[in-house]
Amino acid sequence: MMETISWVGFSQGMFAAILVLAKKERSDSDRILAAWLSLLAIEFLLHAADYRIFGKPILSSSFLLFNPACYLYVRSLTIEDFRLRPVQLLHLLPYISVKLIAYLLREPYELEGYFEQDESFWFRILFSVTSVLSWIIYNSRSVMLVVRHRRGLEHEFSTIESSEKVGWLLFVVVFYNLYCVAAIVIGALNVLTGSPSPVMHVYSYSTMLAMVYILGFYGLWQTSIYPVKNSKTDPPGPYSRYPLSAKKRKQISSDLVTYFELEKPYLNPGLNMNMISRHLNIPKHHITEVLNTEIGKNFFSFVNEYRIGEVKKQLLEKGDIYSIESIGFECGFSSKSTFFTVFKKITGQTPMQYKTKSGN
Repeated sequence: MMETISWVGFSQGMFAAILVLAKKERSDSDRILAAWLSLLAIEFLLHAADYRIFGKPILSSSFLLFNPACYLYVRSLTIEDFRLRPVQLLHLLPYISVKLIAYLLREPYELEGYFEQDESFWFRILFSVTSVLSWIIYNSRSVMLVVRHRRGLEHEFSTIESSEKVGWLLFVVVFYNLYCVAAIVIGALNVLTGSPSPVMHVYSYSTMLAMVYILGFYGLWQTSIYPVKNSKTDPPGPYSRYPLSAKKRKQISSDLVTYFELEKPYLNPGLNMNMISRHLNIPKHHITEVLNTEIGKNFFSFVNEYRIGEVKKQLLEKGDIYSIESIGFECGFSSKSTFFTVFKKITGQTPMQYKTKSGN
């Protein structure tokens, strides 16, 4: 059974990696995901080869592979100025080192006698400690990156699509952590009871196979969140180290409002903070500071209030000619659900209720 799971995992991992690399517009995130899927496929291949060559699996930790790969993928999606660099391969050094030592020692992947103080005892302890530390450090950072990204979306985008929310990635991280906790519990019970079983192998590699399918499916669907990178002069924090003067804030606020009222950039459903920053030639962190302190709104609310204002105007002028949905799209909304949700939140009414009360 384990050989079957291993061969299926190898073939599906490589197939998913090829599909990700075949995307028309490949990003650094896609390259990381393809490498991640390829490494998982190789892990399955080595596991199958172990049974053929040694008659048993050699000690290996998917933790040491999955944790850094997941972290780098999350970072590539959620950090705007992320760049793929060769030095990042060092994250895989613990996995490769443990793998090589395990093959040199031919240390089997079994729980029976795991804590016996033989000549390989030091390696098993090192393996366990490294795996747990890798899990704690990388996964805590991955969760923080996803949560911080989701909280900051309304400061960057005027329309928040599901691909930008990366909810599936948060699910993957949570699912993986639940798997890790269950694996530790099962392993501890096997060691404490002294009755090891092959359930651990089947459970671990079956879960990893499920992860290959999940990553392959959502990775093909996921698009780049930040196609345009910040300039190096724009600091990573919400504001610069030195806040703007009151006079400067008022000037930027005036420029921003004038731009929106005269040129109506909010009619573009893909409008984001980068576009505004480039057009006004004002750093993003300065605009964010002005929006939060001078205007009292985040970017998402600021833009969509203009859109709703335009919708109300269009409903009065064209409500008897065009449908409510078409007016919403014309005013900058990219989906019916977002349009109705934002309209109800801002006005306290549905578009139909507003139209009826307005006499159209």
